[in-house]
Amino acid sequence: MLWYQLPPEDVLSTLETNDQGLSSDEATKRQAIHGENAISVRKTPAWERFLKQFKDPMSLILLATAMVTGLLTLFGAHLLPDTMVILSVVVLNACVGFYLEGKAENAIEALKSMMVPECMVLRDQGLVRIPSKQLVPGDIIELEGGDKIPADVRFIRLHNAQVDESSLTGESVPVTKTTTPIEGDQVVPGDQKNMGFSGTYLTQGTAKAVVVEIGDKTIFGEIAGMVKAAAAHSTPLQRKLARFIKTLIIAIMSIGAVNFVVGIYLGYEISYSLLGAISLVVAAIPEMLPALVTAVLAKSGNAMAAKNAIVANLPAAETLGATSVICSDKTGTLTENRMTVTDVFAAGQAFGVSGVGYDLHGQFSQDGAPIDAAAHPALRRLLEIGFFCNNAHLNDEGHSIGDPTEIALLISGAKAGLNKDRQQRVEEIPFDSTTKYMAVLADYQGERYLFVKGAPEILLEMCASATDADGSETHLNREAYLEAARTFARQALRTLGFAFKRVPNDHADLLHEDLHDLCFAGLQGMIDPPKESAKQAVANCKSAGIRTVMVTGDHPLTAQAVAAQLGIPADRVLAGTDLNDMDPEQLRREVEAVSVFARVAPEHKQQIAAAFQANGHVVAMTGDGVNDAPALKQADIGVAMGKEGTEVARQAADMVLADDNFATIVTAVEEGRHAWKNLQKAILYTLPTNAAQALLIMGAIILAAYVPLFGERFVLEPIQILWINLLDSLLLTLPLMMEPKERGLLSHPPRDAKANIIDGLFIQRVILLGIAISLPGFGIYYFFGSPALVNGELVDPLLLTQAQTAAFWAILFAHFGYVFSARSIDQSVFSFSPYSNKWLLAGVGLSIAIRLIPTFAPATSSWFKTADFPILWWPLILLCFLPSLLAIEADKYLRQAWKRLRSRF
Repeated sequence: MLWYQLPPEDVLSTLETNDQGLSSDEATKRQAIHGENAISVRKTPAWERFLKQFKDPMSLILLATAMVTGLLTLFGAHLLPDTMVILSVVVLNACVGFYLEGKAENAIEALKSMMVPECMVLRDQGLVRIPSKQLVPGDIIELEGGDKIPADVRFIRLHNAQVDESSLTGESVPVTKTTTPIEGDQVVPGDQKNMGFSGTYLTQGTAKAVVVEIGDKTIFGEIAGMVKAAAAHSTPLQRKLARFIKTLIIAIMSIGAVNFVVGIYLGYEISYSLLGAISLVVAAIPEMLPALVTAVLAKSGNAMAAKNAIVANLPAAETLGATSVICSDKTGTLTENRMTVTDVFAAGQAFGVSGVGYDLHGQFSQDGAPIDAAAHPALRRLLEIGFFCNNAHLNDEGHSIGDPTEIALLISGAKAGLNKDRQQRVEEIPFDSTTKYMAVLADYQGERYLFVKGAPEILLEMCASATDADGSETHLNREAYLEAARTFARQALRTLGFAFKRVPNDHADLLHEDLHDLCFAGLQGMIDPPKESAKQAVANCKSAGIRTVMVTGDHPLTAQAVAAQLGIPADRVLAGTDLNDMDPEQLRREVEAVSVFARVAPEHKQQIAAAFQANGHVVAMTGDGVNDAPALKQADIGVAMGKEGTEVARQAADMVLADDNFATIVTAVEEGRHAWKNLQKAILYTLPTNAAQALLIMGAIILAAYVPLFGERFVLEPIQILWINLLDSLLLTLPLMMEPKERGLLSHPPRDAKANIIDGLFIQRVILLGIAISLPGFGIYYFFGSPALVNGELVDPLLLTQAQTAAFWAILFAHFGYVFSARSIDQSVFSFSPYSNKWLLAGVGLSIAIRLIPTFAPATSSWFKTADFPILWWPLILLCFLPSLLAIEADKYLRQAWKRLRSRF
């Protein structure tokens, strides 16, 4: 039912109730039909959610690998550490997935916590307090200022009622409610002025309303449904890594199988061929890659947290780096969320006011030049009326209590040096939505005055004169003031008029009948202004190739005005009613052309995010209200506000801004791009080195058919390969992730969201490094080990072990050569200081020290199958540092030269 369309009497008739409420018996019957007024949540058991994580193909493949290595360990293959590493990675991934899947349920639990525990309801023709969950459609409830609305209601009687709907619509000021029916079939909640919604609250006045929807059928209930429907989805990085690792493991398993078949074909025993195949798989599988990814993201998350961007979902730390569209809420994110007087019109003159929010420091200006407000009597009188006809409170530090509009008027007066202690109020007529004005009778500077503020068109009808430049009364030019009010409105300013009248000092009562022959003092226009930091942040986004889109529940004119000030294209604005008439394909086209969406409902925000994603964008969505939760879940990364935001939004988001500042997102984008760069470095280091070890195994199998030395033993034993893999991951790859941030990360567009990890550069590096690292290993093993065989017979097993140990060191130094070059993907290692990453230097030193353990503790040599070798071998081994370093540096140089050549033509 579109309850807002019906008159109050028709609503009561449809619900078979009256303004005296239901009887207890009838309420019981209705509850049996409609259920409790509560948001239903089916919580998945924790054990079920955890086991679901192991259905992932990557987890299944890794588990199968762990099972094989575990079985081989039973037959003496020394693969227990590798088995434990693989199982640890699988469990870690499952824990991350378990956590993320639980976030949606946490958001819905937060929604439930916003339900009102008790309310006042008419039952059996008497007013009683009952638990809100017992409300049913047709109940009559009574509300007063400060009360939360316990269900969706249609107002049937009001007195000066205003409702704060900011958590639902994003409106920065309370909404004045009415009982008048509203036309239209698709009116968004923000325009349903005769409705009250569960979870919002009255800021002032009283109300009588009939309950029309409860539980899951309320707006909050529908939002909970959308949050549940927007199931937790993987980030672009997670999807790419899943595809990458799946492809990689399948390829490695296939190569291992081929290696086994080749071994059988060449006449080796099944056990030897199988060990070779398993050794190849162990060498090539990047068991530590998921853990390394987690480490990169955790480091990036810590860096973001230090800059007020708290990451709740680790992959989000990198997702921001790929973001191409940021859909931002307006109120509190791009704006101050504090109404501020920016323009004043008095005695036919326009004045500007600087300073935003609750900052008491500001400057008045005229035609751009600073002025002293005290030197302009008409301006000062206007500010005095707004300052004294006011129920808000303000202290010297700018802390305030009261209506946002009245706070703005207090601050504009304070900027002119006004002090509330200088006046004494005698009587007051409170603001009323019917009369649209507020009046006070006050003693000020030894005289008694009527001060009135309200809608300009109403006050002008009550005035007989206006102030002139020196503060005295003159002829009232109504049209001039109305035109000034229209100018303010075109600038999306909330505009109030101000008037006064001098009365006898013994005038004691204040009646509506007294408000005639007033003197009109002028206008004050206010808006929730953009944050200065947000303006710069939007410009930074533009230079970084990121589009900023405003999505707000506020009025289209207000959204357009604020967007224009921020530098967001605002030629066109689409409202929620426009979106209702579009199919998904139309919306996909429109989002590419429109950057401001206003008066949107929760489902619209979700649809906008989905439309951008369908167009191939990586979408970040900001929000602070309950209405933002579905969109925060839908987006690739949801960003909630930490100071002013609701718990619902924070639970649904992947990231929380501790300072509620849009500029913080841009800082986090830079950190995200830095995370991706370091992640690329980690992958481009780990995979080529693993490929080199795989080539050593595969090459040894093939060469063994022609070179007897390789038939005796692999160049590296499986335990040595595992030793290299684990220590490389900890001591070389992790320090590589500590590489300082590169310059210019925000000076180029985000990377293509469709780009795969396996690209031309990746394949080239794997092949190039595989050869540059494995060839020194083969060469050292053959050069020093060949004397161990005479006429095909092994005469010196120790020499062969020494040669194998020398090859082990040769490959280690080849890794060192590559890791220094890997500090940058495209810049030469010789272009920056070798000491800028001390973590890497320490990692290399510690890596060497650990590999020397068998030398200083000979008893451990048997564990790693190593042996001491002659010191004269070292010069040749140390030279193995160069091939990998020079190969990558040459590749970088040629790529840069090719780019320069292409740019010329």
